Amino acid sequence: MLQARVVHENPAVAFLTYDDEHHRIALTDPDGMAELTAEHGGESLGEFAGEFVGSGTAALPADLSTLPPHGLMHIAFTYGSLLDLLETYERLAEGGVKPVTVINHGTTTSLYYADPDGNNIELQIDNFDTAEEHTAFIESESFRRNPAGVPFDPDELLTRLRAGESVAALVTPTW
Repeated sequence: MLQARVVHENPAVAFLTYDDEHHRIALTDPDGMAELTAEHGGESLGEFAGEFVGSGTAALPADLSTLPPHGLMHIAFTYGSLLDLLETYERLAEGGVKPVTVINHGTTTSLYYADPDGNNIELQIDNFDTAEEHTAFIESESFRRNPAGVPFDPDELLTRLRAGESVAALVTPTW
């Protein structure tokens, strides 16, 4: 229907796009997530996301069975700038709407929100200027070792951005 193509897949997740965006749809398989977990020492996502567990709004659930069932994981919306993304975070937080997960994936800086039905929306910015840079990172050893990314504190990021720190210094993957 969408004529989407797979841009990345592993036993736990597949990312699809139907245009120039790096991904529009993410599909999950909890059995695949359990398989990856077992391969990485049995801890929640092992090397991929050990820092997430128990780290506040950036946390992934320690019990992977609480992740969405097979199928749609989230729908992604891309913002034009880090400031736009973080000001949206600030506006939503002031209204009591907090992200369930915040992650710098390397390719994107992302905020995930859940609705009452458990559907997830990803609000993100691209961390690279071109599709070629995105693809190069996705094909890198860094991404292979850690396809999830690292958590961040959106309040801290907004403070640092408003203080004049460059966007590149705030979002460029360093793992």
